[in-house]
Amino acid sequence: MAKMHSRARGKSGSTKPLKKVPAWAPFKGPDVEKLIVKYAKAGKNTSDIGLLLRDSHGIGSIKASTGKKVSAILQEKGLTKEMPEDLRNLIKKMVYIQRHMEKNKQDQTAKRGLLLTNSKIRRLVKYYQRNEKLPADWKLDMDRLKIYLE
Repeated sequence: MAKMHSRARGKSGSTKPLKKVPAWAPFKGPDVEKLIVKYAKAGKNTSDIGLLLRDSHGIGSIKASTGKKVSAILQEKGLTKEMPEDLRNLIKKMVYIQRHMEKNKQDQTAKRGLLLTNSKIRRLVKYYQRNEKLPADWKLDMDRLKIYLE
């Protein structure tokens, strides 16, 4: 798959886990859901929860063991945050680049990075508004960016 803002054609080296749960797996469906809820209440993001379950508990695929994704489980339990994680991370990146640009006004590479990050945010906002994960009137307020990061 080609990368978004370059001419390079990188290919991921990772392989998908098995579609079925192995017999030696330490946790089954309801136990995995309990762990997900526990970590979500502790303040972990969906990606952090997946990494913790993979590395600490030996759960290769949450979807294979529960039949649902982590975000779907959290949505059922009412533990989702108002802003999706990937959009939040892009906004955080944009804030860091803007802080850097205030100190280093001649950094043209950072200026381009800011433009690319801003375009990714706009595309993602349109996607989430189409899928009704964000309200239709949601806008990124440049003055209140730090509020989004809390």
